[in-house]
Amino acid sequence: MEKSDPKNLKADTSYANIDILRNSIDEIDEKIVSLFNKRLMVAKEIGELKELNNDQVQDIERENSLLKGLEKLNKGPLKNSTLNHIYKEIIAASREIQSPQLVAYLGPEATFTNIAAIKHFGHSVTFVPRPSIRDVFLEVEKGVVNYGVVPVENSIEGAVNHTLDLFFESDLKICAEIFYTISHDLLATTGSLEDIKVIYSHPHAFAQCRRWLRRHLPSAELSECSSTAHAARKASKESGSAAIAGTEAAHLYNLQIVSSGIEDFSRNITRFLVIGHDEAKMTGNDKTSVMFVTTHVPGALYKVLKPVADAEINMAKLESRPTKYENWSYFLFADLEGHIEDSKMRRAIDEMKSLTLYLKILGSYPKAQNID
Repeated sequence: MEKSDPKNLKADTSYANIDILRNSIDEIDEKIVSLFNKRLMVAKEIGELKELNNDQVQDIERENSLLKGLEKLNKGPLKNSTLNHIYKEIIAASREIQSPQLVAYLGPEATFTNIAAIKHFGHSVTFVPRPSIRDVFLEVEKGVVNYGVVPVENSIEGAVNHTLDLFFESDLKICAEIFYTISHDLLATTGSLEDIKVIYSHPHAFAQCRRWLRRHLPSAELSECSSTAHAARKASKESGSAAIAGTEAAHLYNLQIVSSGIEDFSRNITRFLVIGHDEAKMTGNDKTSVMFVTTHVPGALYKVLKPVADAEINMAKLESRPTKYENWSYFLFADLEGHIEDSKMRRAIDEMKSLTLYLKILGSYPKAQNID
């Protein structure tokens, strides 16, 4: 009688155990899918009640509270960052079933603004690319879309002035902020530095990669585009050209990454704003943005900001822009830590208003929870 090979028996047992475990995973997945759909149906009922009460669909305070609560429940081995990512998509799907959402962004597809919008809203909403920041504002103002996402400042290059200027013309509110860490790649069809004669990109991207370009491609012609994604699209159609853009643009336009992470400074962070008609509720960790014009007298700015200091409100940002309607006249933009519903903030802003020629509250909104 032939003896069985112990190694074969062990292998057979191992495969049998894997099959049993895979069957367990299949059963768990079946329950998860069923529970996801059950959750969506409850969310739909909540949406119907919100509609009756004329409440807005997106409730950032509730969403942030939910995510924090789930992190406390999580005992591992699932990482909180992974749990957060999964539930952001579930929340996005819940919003979508309550009321389909359209979100405009500075396009085309695969711009950093597009990526930031997906980070905030998830993949379930419908994203609408627009060729300019002004177009994003107009689409939201006219009600063609529910929200817009626009860049407002970069940690290296400073303010996006066009975004600031448009707030004077618009009645839209800032509903949320998004921070996104920018990393630039050099993309081309051939994947070779030697073939590159011209490089396309947005002016900010060129500015953020100056040293790398001087060192590696000093003779290449630099051609400015309206966005990094537009640059990638151009490079995909022209031999001997390249683009500075993000990894997502390489995938979308079938380009090779010649060199990655070519920015001069790490932790290159861009701040984006979500604009819309909603008034965001107080969360306890908020910002209020205002724009104002001071009188032309000595000490005017000091007097306007004194109520903020007296109320012990932290000012996170102060930026000036020409009004364009009168020479040497400036708007000032300030980010104050706190919410307009807080009586301390309300008193300070009311006092500021009495000391200015013009003051406009751009919105109170939750501070961005993290930087990716």
